[in-house]
Amino acid sequence: MVQPLLIWYRQNARDLPWRTEITPYRVWISEIMLQQTRVEAVKPYFERFMREIPDVRALAEVPEQKLLKLWEGLGYYSRARNLQKAARQICAEYGGELPADAAELQKLCGIGAYTAGAISSIAFGRPAPAVDGNVMRVWARLRGCEQDILQPSVQRAAREDVAAMIPQESAGEFTQALIELGATVCVPAGEARCHACPLQAFCSAMAQNKTDLLPVRAKAKPRKQIPMTVLLLHDAERVVLHQREQSGLLAGMYEFYQIEGKMSCDEAVLHAKALGFEVLEAEEELFAKHIFTHLEWHMTGYALRVKDASVAKGNLCAATVQELGSKYPIPGAHRAFREWAENHL
Repeated sequence: MVQPLLIWYRQNARDLPWRTEITPYRVWISEIMLQQTRVEAVKPYFERFMREIPDVRALAEVPEQKLLKLWEGLGYYSRARNLQKAARQICAEYGGELPADAAELQKLCGIGAYTAGAISSIAFGRPAPAVDGNVMRVWARLRGCEQDILQPSVQRAAREDVAAMIPQESAGEFTQALIELGATVCVPAGEARCHACPLQAFCSAMAQNKTDLLPVRAKAKPRKQIPMTVLLLHDAERVVLHQREQSGLLAGMYEFYQIEGKMSCDEAVLHAKALGFEVLEAEEELFAKHIFTHLEWHMTGYALRVKDASVAKGNLCAATVQELGSKYPIPGAHRAFREWAENHL
């Protein structure tokens, strides 16, 4: 299977910014960004990140708020914090250079088996398997695996099988080829482009007409739905932000003031007054939904014009529209409310 796959990859590989110049740092950052995020969405983030934080030492030293601002919109902000923790480990324990060995890479904060294998093989040419969701799908169809691919024993078998295939002289290219195949050809059920697959002659799923049935994956539990109320407290020039706690979901990020539960407009006004704001007018009711991995926020927002946003105190602060764009990291969950503020202030 190796040669047909490599030939296909050389002819069909997408032009991606982290492939134009392959270094351990660039591979690492791109792989962390690509977790839970589409390739097209990552491209501009990656290029901006490389301009602002070009190496491990810069990442170790960058102020956290700037790091989170650069990450704003990618979600899963613990990934950014783990990047910085790992960068500090690399500076303290590895002389500022990422180690080449996959086992050593897994000692770094936020780097698991897949990311370690990707860095080791793509950046250093080591024969280390990198098995992500795309590769698991390719592997399950090739081998006709009818077991749940989320089971640790199945994932371990896949890593061992892939490791045995890796060509010593083209380890990085092989890793990228498998990932690329799963991302662009061997895609989920109903959409797989089997006619374009260089491995169709070796594929058990295709031979048995089971492409739409494989891989097998246990059904996820339904997400918990949580009603939230968002207060867009603003005067003519500024809007009130709230900094979240330093642990838990969206730790340390800035959001528009939010309370769990659904309030009426009158209740929202009373709550704003209790915070110390003089409410002049309730202007507009807004609605938004945001989906996290295990829960959903169903948000009702109220744009409340106040006499003076600068009376905000404690973990509240007043920010201009310009500061929303340049200073404060705001999660994508509040994108609709941020857009309202940018369009109305």
